[in-house]
Amino acid sequence: MRPHRSRSGAVFITLAALTVVAAVVGCAAPSEEPARGAADSASEAEAVRSSEVIDLSRFDLVDLTYAYDEDTLFWPTATEIFELRSQAYGMTEGGYFYSANTFSAPEHGGTHLDAPIHFHADGQTVDQVPLERLFARAVVIGVSAQAADDPDYRLSAADVAAWEAEHGAVPAGSVVLLRTGWSARWPDALAYLGDDTPGDASNLHFPSYGEEAARLLVEERGVGMLGVDTASIDHGASTDFMVHRVAAARNVPGLENLADLSALPATGAWVIALPIKIGGGSGGPVRVVALVPRG
Repeated sequence: MRPHRSRSGAVFITLAALTVVAAVVGCAAPSEEPARGAADSASEAEAVRSSEVIDLSRFDLVDLTYAYDEDTLFWPTATEIFELRSQAYGMTEGGYFYSANTFSAPEHGGTHLDAPIHFHADGQTVDQVPLERLFARAVVIGVSAQAADDPDYRLSAADVAAWEAEHGAVPAGSVVLLRTGWSARWPDALAYLGDDTPGDASNLHFPSYGEEAARLLVEERGVGMLGVDTASIDHGASTDFMVHRVAAARNVPGLENLADLSALPATGAWVIALPIKIGGGSGGPVRVVALVPRG
């Protein structure tokens, strides 16, 4: 493997030739109502699972995750930030090296997953999100040009229709990734969020999904996740967070603060998004990796 890093944080790894047989998600629409039971999740998984051969030699791995460190951005109202505290570092009396740390952070910061319960009382917690929802085909919709002209730009239903006219219908069960170009601004809080006033989220400006587009994708197309390379699946100036609410009502998680999406094609890539499994959590840090077809 030979990793290299893009300017905006994405890490590329070229895989050696390898073929695997995996049980992967088919195109399944999310449930219409939030469901918390293990039996429901199991039956959904059984209904959508299929056997498929994935030749990894035809893909590159692209890391869409920012590191958690002193530069990690959090929602302005967060009262804490990421902390890494050393417990031990150095040579021991036994003659060997040993290192261990303690870390703490809010759930919603850096590259992270919003579990449905974040905006729906009966939604799944982060540990209840089915695995098959976290491994899906990727649909990438680009609005970088529009966002460059309008930092409050919201993806519209017309934008989705234009994408579908060129690429076909958005598949059920897929993860939609909205590429705004905002990753180039990370981790400058003022440039990325539109305002860097601690404790104040009333003057944020960054692009994301609009409610109409979210309803089309979640309620009509049945996508499995919504992701974006900005701080929220709602645009920065939102006060009602309707995109979060629309998604959470159908148990559709959100992926926020994704790193550079420019290497991903409109179709053909896969995404694996594995959040830290916090029991009862409303979200958490997530490692997001894309399998991008070569050529």
